[in-house]
Amino acid sequence: MKKAILAILLIWNLPAYAAGLDMGDVAKSDVNFIAIGMFVVFVLATLGITYFSSKQSQSASGFYTAGGNITGAQNGIAIAGDYMSAASFLGIVGLVFANGFDGLIYSIGFLVGWPIVLFLIAEKFRNLGKYTFADIVAYRLQSKPVRTISAISGLSVVVFYLIAQMVGAGGLIQVLFGLPYTTAVILVGILMICYVTFGGMHATTWVQIIKACLLLGGASLMAVLILYQSDFDLQKYFSMAIENHSKGEAIMQPGTFLPDPISAISLGLALMFGTAGLPHVLMRFFTVKDAKEARKSVFYATGLIGYFYILTFIIGFGAIAFLIGNPEFIDAEGNFTVMPNMEAVLLSKVLGGDLLLGFISAVAFATILAVVAGLAISGASAISHDLFVNVIKNGNCDPALEMKVTKGSTIGLGILAIFLGIAFAGQNVAFTVGLAFAIAASVNFPIILLCMYWKNLTTKGVLYGGIVGLIAVLLLVILGPSVWVNVLHFEKAIFPYSHPALFSMPLTFFAIFLFSTLDNSEQAKKDKAGFPAQDFRAQSGIGASEAVAH
Repeated sequence: MKKAILAILLIWNLPAYAAGLDMGDVAKSDVNFIAIGMFVVFVLATLGITYFSSKQSQSASGFYTAGGNITGAQNGIAIAGDYMSAASFLGIVGLVFANGFDGLIYSIGFLVGWPIVLFLIAEKFRNLGKYTFADIVAYRLQSKPVRTISAISGLSVVVFYLIAQMVGAGGLIQVLFGLPYTTAVILVGILMICYVTFGGMHATTWVQIIKACLLLGGASLMAVLILYQSDFDLQKYFSMAIENHSKGEAIMQPGTFLPDPISAISLGLALMFGTAGLPHVLMRFFTVKDAKEARKSVFYATGLIGYFYILTFIIGFGAIAFLIGNPEFIDAEGNFTVMPNMEAVLLSKVLGGDLLLGFISAVAFATILAVVAGLAISGASAISHDLFVNVIKNGNCDPALEMKVTKGSTIGLGILAIFLGIAFAGQNVAFTVGLAFAIAASVNFPIILLCMYWKNLTTKGVLYGGIVGLIAVLLLVILGPSVWVNVLHFEKAIFPYSHPALFSMPLTFFAIFLFSTLDNSEQAKKDKAGFPAQDFRAQSGIGASEAVAH
C-alpha cells in the first residue's frame, strides 16, 4: 500500500516540474498497460457521448452553448472540471511540496476569483450575452472594433493556455504511459478535434463533468490514504513534514515562495481577476437557461474547487512527509533523489502494475484532455462568431456557413495546438500559464467590468485601452525574468518582476477611462445613451437570450 501511495505522490508532483522540463532529459518509462487500458475506456465512453451529442450540435446555439439546456448543477461541475487544469492545480501539489504552506498562494488566488465572478459578473453576463464575452461588450458599443480587440485578447489567452496544456500532456504521457512525446501530443490534439468538431459544447460539457467526478474521487481517495499513513493524526502528519523538509518550520509560514511583496500582490491580482476574464470559463454561463442557473453554477463550482484545493494541500504535505523521509529516495550521501530527470526511473521502479496508479495516471491525462476541449470551443467561437460572422460578414451570415467556419476553426486550432505542443517541447513554458491569466486580468476583466458598470464607456475606450493593455502585458512578460532571462538567456531582466498584472491591469483601466473621457464623437454619444437599456436588461433579464438547440 505504501509503495502505491508513494507512486501516486510522484505522479501528482510531476506536473510541477513538467512546465519547465526539458523533454530531452526525460526517459520514457515502461508501458503502463493498466493506465492505458483505463484511459482507453475513458476515451471510448466520451467518444460515445460525442456521437450522441452530434445530433444536438447542428445549430449555432447547440454547438456553442448546448442550447442553454445544461442545469446549474451540471454546469457548476463542468466549470470545476474545466477550471481544474493541469496548469492551474496539478502544479500546486509540487509548489506545496517545495515551499509548504506558501505554495497555496496559487490555490487561494484561483479560489478567491470565484466570489468576484459570482457577485460582479455571472448574472449580468448571462443576461447580456449569447455565445461569447464579446457579445456583452458589443451590446451597446460599435460591434466591429470591440469584437476585434475582444477576440484577439480572448484568443491570446486560449493559445497560451493551450501551449501549457499540450506540453504538460506530452510530458505526462511520455513518462506515465511509455508513449513518445510527439505521439502523446498528436493523440491529445486529435481527440480534442473529435470532441469539439462533432459534439460541440454538449459533448465538451459531459467530458468535463466525467473528468471532474473522476478527479475529485481519485484525489479524495489519495488524501484519505495519505492521512491513513499518519493514523489520521494531523499533528503527527505535519510534524513528519516539518522534520523532513530542508526549510523546517518555515514550511508552515508564508514568505518562502514569493518573499517580494510586489511579486506576491501582482501574482494574486492575476489569479483573482484573471479567473473573471478567462473566455473558456465565461462561455459556460451561456449553457444555462437563465441568470439564476448561472448563479447556481458558480455556487457549485466554487464549492467543488475549494474542496479540491484542500485535497491538494493534504497531498502536497503528504509528499513531504512520505517521500523526503523515505530511505528509498535517499542516496548514499544523504541527498533526496526525486528530481525531474529521475521521475521515469522512480516511477518504473514503483509502478508494479498497481491498479490505483493506473487509475490516477488515466485521470491525469483526462484532466488535460477535458481542458483543451474547452479551450478549443472557446477559441473556435471567437474566430467564427466574433471575427467571421460579426466583423467580416457584418452580422449577416448563413447559419450553415457559420457552422462550417466554426468546425474548420476547431480543426485549425487543433492542428495549431499540436504544432505548438511539439515546438515548445524543449522550452520552459511555465510563464505561459501566468501570461494567460495576466492577459485575462489585464485586458478581458477591465473591459467586461467597465462595460457592465460604467455608463461613460465608449467604443474608442475599449479599442485603444484594450490595445494598450494587451501590448503592455505582453511587453512586460517578454522583458521580465520568465522570458528575458529564462528563455532568451540574457543576464538580467529589464523588467524585474515575473508577474506584471499589478502594473498592466491598472494601466488598462486608466487607458480605457482616458480614451473614453476624451472621446466626444457622435459614436461616443450613442454608446453612452445605450447604457440605461443595457443596465435594465442586465438587472432584469428581460430580453435575455434563451437559445434552444435545433
